[in-house]
Amino acid sequence: MKKNILIINGHPNKKSLNYALSNAYQQGAVKSGAQVEVIHIGELNFNPNLQYGYMKRMELEPDLLDSLEKIKKADHLVWVHPVWWGGLPAIMKGFIDRLFLPGIAYQYRENSVWWDKLLIGKTARIITTIDQPAWYYRMFYGNSSVNQLKKSTLEFCGIQPVKVTYIGIVKTAAEKQRAEWIAKAYQLGEKHK
Repeated sequence: MKKNILIINGHPNKKSLNYALSNAYQQGAVKSGAQVEVIHIGELNFNPNLQYGYMKRMELEPDLLDSLEKIKKADHLVWVHPVWWGGLPAIMKGFIDRLFLPGIAYQYRENSVWWDKLLIGKTARIITTIDQPAWYYRMFYGNSSVNQLKKSTLEFCGIQPVKVTYIGIVKTAAEKQRAEWIAKAYQLGEKHK
């Protein structure tokens, strides 16, 4: 049975390393026989602002409805994003805010602090680009963006395991280093990791 993989790229710039990494992962996964779909969040047409919080449900735009179907169908989610100000790009955070909703990704139990995880059975890989060594990001910033996406979103909704690949230091990288990172993303795609 073919594995269904969904790549979600959170970098809005088509010329970014993140686009190249997501494209390389896609090529590797397709070569290995996986069924692959890609969402470039920056190309979607939607309001990233959860305007009413959870008091009132906003109607999902067509691009979000399509994205939701792709998420439901996927066995493995690959999130590619840069770390900006210790967190996710705003458009990516808005995507999560609008889609990972009660009744869709999780459901709180009545009169309880506990919840049901509605995305059990899926796995994930986070590929994140940073402008410092990974050890420095972990030690001095506590892996803030990774914790937000891995623990507070994906695992909260039942997606496990969630593996992480750090790519950096991006800002000082030569073309040879970038090519090596792109090759690494291709290999991860080939192995469906």
